[in-house]
Amino acid sequence: MKLRLPIEPPLPPWPALGMAALSGFLYFLAFAGIDIWPLAFVAFVPLWIAIRGQRPRLALWLGLVTGATMNVFGFYWLLTMLKTFSGFPTVLCALFVLIICMYQGGRLGLMGWLYARASVRGWPAALVFVAAFVASELLFPLLFPWYYAATVHGQPALTQVADLGGPILVGVVLLLANLAIAEPILARLEKRPLDRRLVQIGAGTLAATLIYGYVRIRMVDAQAAASEAFNVGLVQGNMGLMQKRTDPAEGLRRHQKLTRELKERGTDMVVWSESSVTFAVPEAKADRFMFNNVSSQLGMPAIFGAVLFRVDADRERWFNTALSTDAQGKITARYDKEFLLAFGEYLPFGDTFPILYQWSPNSGKFSPGDKLDPLLVRTASGEHKVTTLICYEDILPSFTNKAVNHADPELLVNITNDAWFGDTSEPWEHLGLAQFRAIEHHRYLVRSTNSGVSAVIDPVGRVIAHTGTFRIEALQASVRWMRGRTVYEVIGDIPWYLLSLAVAYAAFRKRNLQAT
Repeated sequence: MKLRLPIEPPLPPWPALGMAALSGFLYFLAFAGIDIWPLAFVAFVPLWIAIRGQRPRLALWLGLVTGATMNVFGFYWLLTMLKTFSGFPTVLCALFVLIICMYQGGRLGLMGWLYARASVRGWPAALVFVAAFVASELLFPLLFPWYYAATVHGQPALTQVADLGGPILVGVVLLLANLAIAEPILARLEKRPLDRRLVQIGAGTLAATLIYGYVRIRMVDAQAAASEAFNVGLVQGNMGLMQKRTDPAEGLRRHQKLTRELKERGTDMVVWSESSVTFAVPEAKADRFMFNNVSSQLGMPAIFGAVLFRVDADRERWFNTALSTDAQGKITARYDKEFLLAFGEYLPFGDTFPILYQWSPNSGKFSPGDKLDPLLVRTASGEHKVTTLICYEDILPSFTNKAVNHADPELLVNITNDAWFGDTSEPWEHLGLAQFRAIEHHRYLVRSTNSGVSAVIDPVGRVIAHTGTFRIEALQASVRWMRGRTVYEVIGDIPWYLLSLAVAYAAFRKRNLQAT
């Protein structure tokens, strides 16, 4: 059966593709790292104008062009990472980057395809556009996760609804504002009356979000003020990627020296970065090794990254590990990273085709952990549970939600090493994406990184202190032990799964207009 388009396309294919590319570029400019955040209210306007009334195949391409354009500009640092770890020629690395960006852009391609299929079947265009956006942010698997909410990471009044629906809800608010702004333009292009409902919904949702944000910030600030305070110190060793492996003693010296300085300033607890202790240590000997060589000299509770291994019957297993120690230097808990970074910590299909590790000698070969137990920090007031996220685990909302529900921690800690990506926008993008974990759970988030940006984020997502990039630094800030429950902790992404199921249904089921 041939389906009729709900309206005539306002743009033919080539101008529509140009508008889609414009949307991708505006998305990039608004995104964390560039931070022209007001563009978040208009970045989807060109795509919405271009995609209206298009067939599913062209709509898929329009979304793909938007997503790929955003990725090519926003994730240009992938080239540095691939050159560092693969050893391949620059031209070949550039080709791989383009392939990755096209794949990641497929997220918005899926959005366009779902929207077009549902709209030509008679479902309300604006509604299915929003639902398709939700499905694409929730379901499309990404190598480097990103979401639209990160365009406003520095605007706390706009981001507090993340404690209700995570970053997807923030993105929905922004998308509705885009549709409201686009409506007068579309009404003129399509020669029809203005749909005031769409404008009112967009403006009303934005107003309600700002009011909620204002009220929630005051509530959480009051809760934080009533909670127990302590001084946390962050150490940023700024060890080079290869230097971390070839000269682990220098890395340890830097971290211990900066920690002594922090102790003199009254620090109660210190956090070092991912793999800050880069000696490869057998896990059976880790307690004694860390006590003798690392933690007994610190004089305060600590959380730091290490590399542990064991020899099993089938092969060696290496772990990217976080350890906590008490003031005497004894290990109190361990967490092994679960989500490993492709190409950096493992090679996809590397176990099936071992030759891949010969072609990419700088790539790691780690095994994932299988427990979400918290690290333990013992202070004069008692034992405190800390959920620790390693590397890019702090930009995974559902994973962090699972870990927080499992542990009920009083603090979130991230240890990472973004030196892989060079002095680019990536560390700032990582920070912007991570800020939402503090909002979703209303805990402080402490991030210690090898080369920056190390930061302390308060429970409403404000960065209260941070370091620069590629500098040896130590940072101290006052934070609070906090607990509580948020709506997002309880329900997670269940509403978004239901909405995604609804738009998938609409994409394959014609609407019965007579019944309505």
